Amino acid sequence: MRRRRAPVDDAFLYQKVERKVRALIDSGALGPGERAPSLRGLSKREGVSLATAMQAYMALERKGYLESRPRSGFYVRARTANRATVPRPSRPRAVPSKVKLGDMVSTMFAVNRDPGVVSLGVANPSPQLLPAKGLLRATAQVARHQRLPSLEYCLDMGAEELRRQIALRAAELGCTVAPDQVLVTSGCTEALAVALQSVARAGDIIAVESPTYYLILQLIERLGMLALEIRTEPDSGLDLGALERALDEVDVRAVVSVPNFNNPLGSLMPEDSKRRLVTMLAERAVPLIEDDIYGDLAFEQGRPGLSKRYDETGRVLTCSSFSKTLAPGYRVGWMLPGRYLDEARRCKRTMSAASASLPQLAVAEFLRAGNYDRFVRRVRSTYAEQVTRMRAAVLEHFPDGTRVSNPKGGFVLWVELPRGIDARMLFERALARGVSVAPGALFSPANKFRNFVRLSAGLPWSDTVEGAIKTLGTLTRGLQRRSA
Repeated sequence: MRRRRAPVDDAFLYQKVERKVRALIDSGALGPGERAPSLRGLSKREGVSLATAMQAYMALERKGYLESRPRSGFYVRARTANRATVPRPSRPRAVPSKVKLGDMVSTMFAVNRDPGVVSLGVANPSPQLLPAKGLLRATAQVARHQRLPSLEYCLDMGAEELRRQIALRAAELGCTVAPDQVLVTSGCTEALAVALQSVARAGDIIAVESPTYYLILQLIERLGMLALEIRTEPDSGLDLGALERALDEVDVRAVVSVPNFNNPLGSLMPEDSKRRLVTMLAERAVPLIEDDIYGDLAFEQGRPGLSKRYDETGRVLTCSSFSKTLAPGYRVGWMLPGRYLDEARRCKRTMSAASASLPQLAVAEFLRAGNYDRFVRRVRSTYAEQVTRMRAAVLEHFPDGTRVSNPKGGFVLWVELPRGIDARMLFERALARGVSVAPGALFSPANKFRNFVRLSAGLPWSDTVEGAIKTLGTLTRGLQRRSA
């Protein structure tokens, strides 16, 4: 005997459609004044009746999200666009502390290579988004025409042609540096390690953004230094007033900042704030270590400038790499050490003597041919779309009260979960379901941000990625009920 199919709950269907459209509005995917999808288009896309689609739009109109226009359809109301709030600014205590992150970073990196896990925890670009053909062609060309140089050690400073290309790019950003003022490193992490060791010693206090990238914290921990968390705004970055007060009260040896698309916040420091930051630190003879690894990945506005451009004393050490754009595996990083060049060279020699020659020469050729700029222009829009879609999915599937950053570059999202939800427990439960995230406590030396997670939008958007977000939303709702 054939079993009768259970009737579909029309009320549930219209609410589901309503949530999806509302998430598009909250995330900015549908902007103020823009026309919402037609009723027929929405009905077809969501697989619901025209009546259900109309019911969803009428609910959104009642709540002030949409307005209907005769013979024209539904439009996003300007006053309600982007209702979703970004995470609240941090409120750290101005007390230096030791860094104790534990083993969770190692666990996250280990599962990143597991094909059975959707890795949203490690901020890596997907291999599908890398310029593999062009870069491999440049590598083959170098291996063929520069056979001996590609097999020999480069000088500790790095390949001359690569340093020349980096100096040219720095000049475009307002920084006048000669190639012999550029130091090539094995990735940005090594550049940061060299920078820290060039300006500070064990026991010194390093001011950092709150939250900040966990590998910066691990370097501080490894070098026996102390971290001082500084309040950071989700949109504009480091709170300069809070930093100034800390500098007056604490003997800060150096400041580490990510002005362009902070990881994990995605914040962008305005140019006048960068100038003020450099001036403030120069007056106190405090070095600034600037991490610019995401600077090339601005979504819409022009490429933001470097803090280094305002440096008149040589105390700004800019660090970056090509790992987030070209090829993480090539490990080609660089730094502009300023007045600390000699000490930075000594540190580099003792750490790794020289970086691999072939990847340096290949990246230099890729830059020289103009391929890098063409590639970055394309991939920026890809990351912008992936971030927007992931943000909309989080707002749709996570519980009410969830806050999500709204970055203008990079490819990470900082998610504040409702109070009472333990992000470490979410990490463990999600991993058991084949999804990895980065718990917020990793981004603070004092294990703050326990109800936060960072998500990476480095993977191409797909049903698999959207399914992972739905899984995280379901698990988060379960943890919320448990904590109630």
